[in-house]
Amino acid sequence: MNILVVRTDKLGDFITALPAIFVLKQYNPKNKIIVCVAPLNFALAKECDFIDEVIVDEADSSVFALAQKIKKAKIDASVTLFSNTRVAFAQFVAGISERIAPATKIAQIFYNKRVKQKRSEVKMAEFEYNLALTQVLFPQINLEYKKPLLTFEDAQKIYDVFCINNDIRKDVVAFHVGFGGSSDANWNLDEYEILIRNVLLAKKHQVVLTFGPDEKDLYESMQERLRGEDVVFYLSLDGLVYFAKLISKFTLFVSTSTGTYHLASLVGCPTMTFFGDSKFASAARWKSVGDGKLQKHYMLPIEPNKRKEIFDEVKKELFRF
Repeated sequence: MNILVVRTDKLGDFITALPAIFVLKQYNPKNKIIVCVAPLNFALAKECDFIDEVIVDEADSSVFALAQKIKKAKIDASVTLFSNTRVAFAQFVAGISERIAPATKIAQIFYNKRVKQKRSEVKMAEFEYNLALTQVLFPQINLEYKKPLLTFEDAQKIYDVFCINNDIRKDVVAFHVGFGGSSDANWNLDEYEILIRNVLLAKKHQVVLTFGPDEKDLYESMQERLRGEDVVFYLSLDGLVYFAKLISKFTLFVSTSTGTYHLASLVGCPTMTFFGDSKFASAARWKSVGDGKLQKHYMLPIEPNKRKEIFDEVKKELFRF
């Protein structure tokens, strides 16, 4: 059976799809699992041994070009974890006989198995809603999956070379101060500087600051703020898979709830993560797919006094770590 799983949005969203993809492959290893993803997630999808084929949805191509790619893959059934009119119509045009998706938005008219999930109620995490959709295709499917879900044979070598090149002699605590994805809460740079200096004061770990390839200005700003301190600044220009291998060996990854947090948890790195104090942006919805025991979540309130209380708690936690 050829099964298409569709999730064409951002990095963190795609990572929440991976448990569902994994259990579909485990249910019957003879099934061919094909995923449809955004271009930015192509390389990561290719690294997953439970994915057999990757279709890239090029946003600047026509919906009929996407439909042709899907039709060529000879799909028997599809599970669309997050839909829009483009991917829904493409599957309809491709003639997939069994098309499963959440019953949301106008796009649902192009599916023949629509599931009411009401994700806005946050009764489960995003990845758990994704897992639940697989039960429509296989009611007896086992929803358990391995953690970490993605490992690399050469990760230790990548990390060792990174340490040699940057004269790192301690376990790494990494900070990713950038802001993106669905996250709507984070510390400001002044607050991050205090947290970073607190870790430096403890003298137990090497601090590494990581930045995405489009965060050069932020990279330079933090270098200026922490000039003269024993901090390694890493601008990620070596690709997403290299970055995943590198952070899989870090001791802690500190960030807001963005794609890099999900990536760190996916590859088994302990995380300390900051979420908005709302149901939509909460840890209850956006906890990652890794081991829950390795995830430390903080909800950041808007009210200044409460925010300060959380900040002081985080500062103490990082000093003790």
